[in-house]
Amino acid sequence: MVRLAHSDPGRGVDERAASMLEALFTQSPVGLHLLDTDLRVVRVNTGAPGMRGRRWEDLRGRRARDVYEPLEDDVEVLLRKVLDTGAPLLRRIIRARVHGEPPQERQVRHFEVSALRLESPHGSVLGVAVTAVDVTERERARSRTLVLDAVRRHVGRTLDPVVTGEELVGAVVPAFADVAIVEVVDAVLRGDEPPPAPLPTGTPLMRTAFRGARDRAPQAHPVGDVRRLPAPTPYTQALTDLRPRVVPLRQDAPWLSVDPPRAAAIRSSRAHSLLVVPLALRDAALGIVSLYRTEDAAPFDEDDRELAVELAAHTALCIDNARRYTREHTIAATVQRQLLPRRPETHASLETAYLSVTGAEPGAWYDTIPLSSARTALVVGRVSGRGLNAAATMGQLRTAVRSLSAFDLAPDELLARLHDTASQLAAERERLPQGDPLRREPLEADCVFAVHDPLTGRCAMAAAGHLAPLVVCPDRAVTVPATLAGPRLGATEGTPFAAVDVEVPDGSVLVFTSDPLVTSYLAGSPELLPPAGDFRERPLQELCDALVYALPEGLGAGDAAVIVARTRSFPADRIAVWPLDCEPAAVALARRRARAQLEAWGVDEETASNTELIVSELVTNAVRYGSPPLELRLIHDRTLTCEVRDAGAAAPHLRHAATADEGGRGLFITAQLSRAWGTRFTPPGKTLWTEQALPDHPPP
Repeated sequence: MVRLAHSDPGRGVDERAASMLEALFTQSPVGLHLLDTDLRVVRVNTGAPGMRGRRWEDLRGRRARDVYEPLEDDVEVLLRKVLDTGAPLLRRIIRARVHGEPPQERQVRHFEVSALRLESPHGSVLGVAVTAVDVTERERARSRTLVLDAVRRHVGRTLDPVVTGEELVGAVVPAFADVAIVEVVDAVLRGDEPPPAPLPTGTPLMRTAFRGARDRAPQAHPVGDVRRLPAPTPYTQALTDLRPRVVPLRQDAPWLSVDPPRAAAIRSSRAHSLLVVPLALRDAALGIVSLYRTEDAAPFDEDDRELAVELAAHTALCIDNARRYTREHTIAATVQRQLLPRRPETHASLETAYLSVTGAEPGAWYDTIPLSSARTALVVGRVSGRGLNAAATMGQLRTAVRSLSAFDLAPDELLARLHDTASQLAAERERLPQGDPLRREPLEADCVFAVHDPLTGRCAMAAAGHLAPLVVCPDRAVTVPATLAGPRLGATEGTPFAAVDVEVPDGSVLVFTSDPLVTSYLAGSPELLPPAGDFRERPLQELCDALVYALPEGLGAGDAAVIVARTRSFPADRIAVWPLDCEPAAVALARRRARAQLEAWGVDEETASNTELIVSELVTNAVRYGSPPLELRLIHDRTLTCEVRDAGAAAPHLRHAATADEGGRGLFITAQLSRAWGTRFTPPGKTLWTEQALPDHPPP
């Protein structure tokens, strides 16, 4: 609030105050406006923005809003408040449109406005004094700084080049441009190396992002469209020499006719200034960013061009990082597909299916391994790390599991040996050169290994880490076996592994997953599982899909590899068991019983004769070197399995007998006649088994 000076009878009019006011109205660079109580112009000085090309007398009596046309704040409301309350308005930034020279040209400027109420010596309100300083350049510089900061903070938060483009246009519109478009070389989005400049003619680009300050801003092409840019245009020229361009958008520009859809969108949006910036990195072209200003916005200038170069450089680096990740992920996924089984091993007594919750990351693996005596091993694991190194480590561990399973080891013993293998791989990694980044990545893995035996209806399992299967019984009772979590594979812990043995009735479903969150959620939400009848009869792949549909979007589970297995009872007529006396006469009896059973099964004569000889050799070996009780078992599955069990702990060894030796050829003959053979130790003794291929069941 300012009280005006009054005359001093002793001194007359204060000439200095009067001269100061005159100087302010004629010489001050700060815009000064004197308004009456109706907010009409009484006088303005020569520094007022509205005086450009005008005399102040032309503005006398006009309202303030008619002089400056404010865009955001209602100037009259602010000034009326000053008049009513006497509280000054200080340094308020206001965007306003001012008339230029010639009069039809209008510009949007930023003003720092202050207003003070004027009062007479007697306290009556005379009007308001308003100062306005043009701070357009300062505000533009501030805006550029904010835009650059926003791009650095928000662009590149993901490793998705499409999302990176969306983040860029969101950061620059409307703060820097009215319309922003990002187009990326299509091959770059697939992970390929960007082509060197100049960009070859006809290279397809995908429009990955579009943003307009106005709703329903016109687009020449939709987001996701892949097309070749018509030439020559400022866009193709920028991709040729990798130099940015500020282009005035005149209606008669000859290049507009080359791309009619884009020209129509430019005219429809009333764009008048184009800033086109290549997305370039190391002289290679990744794409292009097109920025437009429309209607009353100031045209792009040199400072804007320099800022756009910085924005594009940051965005190009983010897109290239995403491209490298995409390429590595593609290679790793390809390696993973080649290392993982294409189809699950399925027995008549165990139906299995594989699935991925969201497309398992390289490093997660699953496997089903056929074992002797109609048994099946189920394996799910997850290796620490990502990318190609994780996929390679996964392949090493999967191969080790398959090799170890051939020795008929118990689940806990197999994981103990697998742990030793992982520890050796971790030690090799630690001996890599100091500069190798793989050296700093610990090699650890989780794994659950289970063996399903359909002849006993039980499943033995052990776990390294915190993975555990989910068992859904035919009545939909859901349990998670109390598997004792052993140390993670490759960890320095020396805790032993422990195996558990659980009953799995006919029709049960086993769910093995590489992410404990999936198992925990399904175990805690049994009401989301399909009905009981679906578990027994529904196609297993449909059942897999139903389990995925039951998982909520916000669960937070990572990519998971999953095996779903459904148990079936083994046909009773496909197994034959005979106890034997531990005496030489048992050999002939075993041969007769085996021959009769094979005839009942309709086994061909050659296979039956070979089996008869195998039974003779195995029973003879058990009578001579084993301990009672003895048992012979034949299993007719995809293969013909012959087993001889005794209570002895001594394992037989295959050897090559000399020509003059009278014995020692039993196991050699057995190995020659069978497809596979081995020894399995189970309390209280061992089982010697062989497998023969059946003509009606060719090997997989």
